[in-house]
Formats: sequence, C-alpha cells, structure tokens
Amino acid sequence: MSGLINYLSFGVLWVGLAAKLPDLARDRRDPFLRAICVVMASASLCFLLGAPPSVGAVNRVSGVPNLAAPLTYASITAYSAASLVLILYWRGGPDVRRVVRRWILGYAGVLVGIATLFALGHASEERRTDFDTYYATTPFTSAMIVLYLVAHLTAVTVTAIRCLNWARGVSGWLRAGLLTMGAGTVVGAGYSISKLAAVIARWGGRDWAALSSRVSPGLAGLGALITVGGILIPLAGPTLTAWQHSRHTYLRLGALERVLDEVLTRRNLRLRRPHRFSPALLLMWRQTSINNGLGFLNGLFDLRLYDETRAAVLAATGDHAQADATAWAAMIAAAVEGERDGQQPSGAGRLVGRLPEPAVLVRISEALSAGTAATARLPGSPVPEGVV
Repeated sequence: MSGLINYLSFGVLWVGLAAKLPDLARDRRDPFLRAICVVMASASLCFLLGAPPSVGAVNRVSGVPNLAAPLTYASITAYSAASLVLILYWRGGPDVRRVVRRWILGYAGVLVGIATLFALGHASEERRTDFDTYYATTPFTSAMIVLYLVAHLTAVTVTAIRCLNWARGVSGWLRAGLLTMGAGTVVGAGYSISKLAAVIARWGGRDWAALSSRVSPGLAGLGALITVGGILIPLAGPTLTAWQHSRHTYLRLGALERVLDEVLTRRNLRLRRPHRFSPALLLMWRQTSINNGLGFLNGLFDLRLYDETRAAVLAATGDHAQADATAWAAMIAAAVEGERDGQQPSGAGRLVGRLPEPAVLVRISEALSAGTAATARLPGSPVPEGVV
C-alpha cells in the first residue's frame, strides 16, 4: 500500500473520530463510545505508522533502527483488541465487564510482550517493507512477530464470529452494520494469515516476502476501513432514515403549501426560509407555514362542505382516512377561494382544536395534488368530481 493511500485512510478515520469526540466529551463514562473512539484512533495509527515514509521518519528521529516495527505492531494489536471490546460492549450481557476486562488484560500482556521481545532481539538493519520475513529467523524478534500476528488473528476471528452470529437475530441498520463489520474482520484476518504464511515459508527456506510486503498491507487497510464502516452504519443509518423521511414529507406537503401560497403571502404568514439546508428544518418551516395558513382560514372553513364531502367519499370507498383527507382538501380549497373573494370569517365555523395532525396534512396534500379538491364548490354545492 502506498504512503498516499495510508495517509488518505488516516485522514478519513480522523474525520470519523472527530465526529464522535463531541459525543464522548458529553458522556465520558460510556464504554461503548470509548471503544468506538479507540477503534478509530488505533486504526488510523495503523495506517499512519505503516506508511513507508512514516517508518523511515520514526526510525530516523528515534535513532533506533526499526523502532517503527513494534510501534506499528502495537497499534495493530490495540486495534484488533479494541474491535473485539467494542462488539462485546455493543452486544452487552450480564458478564460483559468481566469478559472485557479479561480481554483487555490479555492484550495488555501482548503489548508488553512485543516491547520486551523487540528490546531483547537484534534488528540493527532497517527494513521498511519486509521486516517480518527478513527477521523471521532472528531470536526474540521472530517471537515478537509471531506473537502479534497470532494475537491479531485471534481477536479478528472472535470478532467476526460474534458479529456474524449476532447479525442472524437482528434486522435493519444493526444487521447491515454487523454484517459489514464481520466482513471487515474476515478481510482483516487475511493480513495476519498471509503474514504468517510468509514467515513460515521463510522458516522453510522459501521466499514469500511479496506476500507479506504487498498483499498483507492491502488486506489490512481494506479490512480496517470496512470494519470501521460497519461500526458507523448503525450510528449513521437512523439519521439518514430520518433525513430521507423529512425530505420525503417536505416534498409531499408541497401541493398543500402551493394551495395556501397566496393566503400566506398576502397575509404575511410565511416564516423566513431557513438558510441552512436541512430536511428537518425545511420540513418544520413548511409545516409551520401550512399551520399558519390553516389557522388564518379557520373562520372560513365550511363544516357542512366537510361533512358532505366526507360522507360521499366514505360511502363510495369505505376508507375513513381517504374520506377525511378529501373532505379537508375540499374545505381548504373552498376557504382559499372565499378568502380571495373577500369573504369574512365566521366564528360559527371555527374548528378550534381540530386542525389536522402532520400525517393527515400529508394525505390532504396528496388529495390536492391529485386534483380531488381542486374544483371544490362553495357551501351547498355537490362533491367535486373525482373525489371518489
């Protein structure tokens, strides 16, 4: 994997981390949020420290040949352990804290082992891309390599199994996230498997360095990005669903707002349109404008027209929701026409407390859009053609 791809991946992960840090600041005691942030931070370090230019910079600044190797291995180990801890906290359970504590202590021991074995080993010649295979037969250093690879493979395997098993019993965004995270950990397992294969081949006198230096980094990077994506899907999914729902509802209310437009404009009842584009804000703005218009027309509503239209549609279709929406549409169209002609409000016709709910407003708008009330007559006229 080229340094550029590493640094781009590092940047993407830090963008995601920056989005979660405010949540963590508000609730520092939430172990789930802490685990998410540790996963993204450690994954980003894997990309940063694993880039060949970073390897050279760490070795040069520290003055220790190949110091970047144990640092990278430590970040990979921390990332795999954090992913496992995340799924444990996510799933929960009566003994989750005890189980998490055991895994954390175990992988803390792995980190200590990596540092100790590197200090005991002899790796004086800098190797930026093939450290694993070059030092695969060096005492202590080879043990460090095997230790971190086995620890990584263990963690991602357990994480994948837990994700995929849990996904079988859930649905929606959570299922999508778990399947994605499980797929990411499976791909990530390819990193340690290919590295171990290259190391074992080196023990047997074969040169599979390309498998370690070219194939493994790509699998690690792809696996980390897929895994983090799987974590973010259930978090971002409901927001995306709400965004789509608000936008869809906003568009569906368009016909009703257009019918009320002249009243809203003439009576200065429309709020100022939000400057910031947000489906939720736009929907609130449109609903408020519509309610302002309906509130003004309240005294012009013809209850007899409403009752007659509703009864006719109900007799023809048997659908109460359609009958209510069509009756409201006919009554609103008639009230708009009456206001345009200078008709004065009548207190007897007020519908105090009976203005439609948001869901009903959508059905009224659809009735108007379909033209079911566009030809509404004033009181005493027959039901408009098309309402049934």
